[in-house]
Amino acid sequence: MRVAFVSASTKHHEATDGAERLHALAADLVARGHEVVVFSTQWWDGEPDVFERDDIEYRAVTRHADDWTFPLGLPGDLRAFQPDVIHATCHPASHLLAARVGSSLTGAPLLAECYDPPAVQGSLARSLTEFAVRSADSVVTPSRTVRTRVREFGVPIDRIDVVPTGIEMDVVRDVEPADGGDIVFSRRLDEAANLETLLLSLAEFRKYDWTATIIGDGPERENYERQARDLRIEDRVDFVGDRSVAERIALFKNAHVYVHTAEYTPFAVDLLRALAAGCVGIVEYHADSSAHELVEQRSRGFTATNDEELTRRLVEAGDLERLSIDEEFAEFDRRSVLERYLQRYRDLQS
Repeated sequence: MRVAFVSASTKHHEATDGAERLHALAADLVARGHEVVVFSTQWWDGEPDVFERDDIEYRAVTRHADDWTFPLGLPGDLRAFQPDVIHATCHPASHLLAARVGSSLTGAPLLAECYDPPAVQGSLARSLTEFAVRSADSVVTPSRTVRTRVREFGVPIDRIDVVPTGIEMDVVRDVEPADGGDIVFSRRLDEAANLETLLLSLAEFRKYDWTATIIGDGPERENYERQARDLRIEDRVDFVGDRSVAERIALFKNAHVYVHTAEYTPFAVDLLRALAAGCVGIVEYHADSSAHELVEQRSRGFTATNDEELTRRLVEAGDLERLSIDEEFAEFDRRSVLERYLQRYRDLQS
């Protein structure tokens, strides 16, 4: 199958969760023998319009991210490739509409990937976004929370498919636990991380014997470290910075509890990895976060609405058995997620 990905920004531009998700899907498709071309703005050095990295071919529609001609050049580039399926991100709307034109020119169905749909401002911009997303033959979201936002664009629910981000179950099974805390948190440390809720809970939890590992870096790291000192728990909280996926999973396998407090999360992939690695999951509920979807109705999962309730959940989690792997989450393996996308592609073609 020939699959055209349309995403002006890739993980090579900025390693966001949405970009990492699309890259993983492209890599898995190539590993299965499918032909994949990513149509993006240029991120590599030099003059060539076509560049290959890790068996994935990239074609530069434009050289600069702010080049307004991207939607003008995209349809012709898609027609030259003649894909079987076009898989485009839903933002910006002008690029998705250009992918729709490319779909009409080639006869290939258009799937819109709405991982993180924008909160558009202004009636004209919203109308354009709604029209663009509705123009796709099918829409994929990572969670029910995001699906609700997409439905607000007027997309019928039967055209929206919720497909989670896949995780590396082979790594979860094979990696050895690493030395770390009993409680673990991982995320980019910005204001939306809302880590202060966990720190306040840990301060109330100090009479118990525990240590915590904070994975991630970002603009608010120094502020969070200062809060830990002010709460007099800095000797029990270890900020370890960024870690690779395998290193994070090793820390999850050592930990007993994973805590998620972020205010905005389209899909909590590290929480999912931690659950698969045997952690008890505690999620602070926020309306714009989908993390609660992974722990609802699960015996090793809890939700909380404030730091006091989070403290109580930490006490309850301590009574649960320690695990190093939970095979219940094998359904989220990347290979299973790949099959769901392939089936969606086939359904669209037929």
